[in-house]
Amino acid sequence: MKRIVAFVTLLFVLSIFGACVHTGEPPVKAPVSPGIDAIVKRGELIVGTAGSMPPLNMTTKSGKVIGLEPDIASIMAGAMGVKLKLATMPFAELLSALERGDVDMVMSSMTMTPKRNMEVAFVGPYFISGKSILTKTNTIEAAANTEDINTPDTSLTALKGSTSQVFVEKLLPKTQLVLARDYDAAVAMVVDGKVDAMVADYPICVISVLRYPEEGLASLVKPLTIEPIGVALPGNDPLLLNWVQNFLGMLEKSGELEALREKWFEAGSWLQELP
Repeated sequence: MKRIVAFVTLLFVLSIFGACVHTGEPPVKAPVSPGIDAIVKRGELIVGTAGSMPPLNMTTKSGKVIGLEPDIASIMAGAMGVKLKLATMPFAELLSALERGDVDMVMSSMTMTPKRNMEVAFVGPYFISGKSILTKTNTIEAAANTEDINTPDTSLTALKGSTSQVFVEKLLPKTQLVLARDYDAAVAMVVDGKVDAMVADYPICVISVLRYPEEGLASLVKPLTIEPIGVALPGNDPLLLNWVQNFLGMLEKSGELEALREKWFEAGSWLQELP
């Protein structure tokens, strides 16, 4: 008899508890990333890029943006089950576009620096770069260190808003610095003799030498710095950050990321597609 009373009492308690659950607030659901949710609902991943930083990103004669980063972004969009849209703009405007929500992420040869990381989140690196110098001047070409060119008589150009600009301002303060909107404009300044040299990421300097063989351009043999390149993401979206971390980890471990690096850095057939 006691067992029957206890069983009935237990059913009564459970029925009251169940009533409390159903008449109160709905159960808490797992948080949904606003970034991933918006991307999937839109059916489109919007990635910001300069489209002028070969071989990581560049624009062909037909207007198509190609390179290591567009390839990574394309695979990423496919993994999300959405289409890819590349939004091109000047490099200096990319992080502002990300903070406004105009793009979902930025992949544009962007160095992961502490200053930038205080404004946005980063995942990576998917590539290691470094600063170099593109020039037509034998003196700068043979420079052993930064002090050899840190003189008032030296004029340099660097991409506006880039770590190259910071590099010149901090380590070459005596030089004359002319900021450029994009690398095409910066290289043109060197070719036309308007500046003595361009400070930029090592791959861009090397590719510029290959693109314009008749201009007598030269680059340093070794980079002056080591810079990790990563994906810039909104700082308030941990789930999107986590997804991109997992995606890049998978791409690296599968060997696909290394294959993409070889495609864009060892094979130069794509140079013919550039204007």
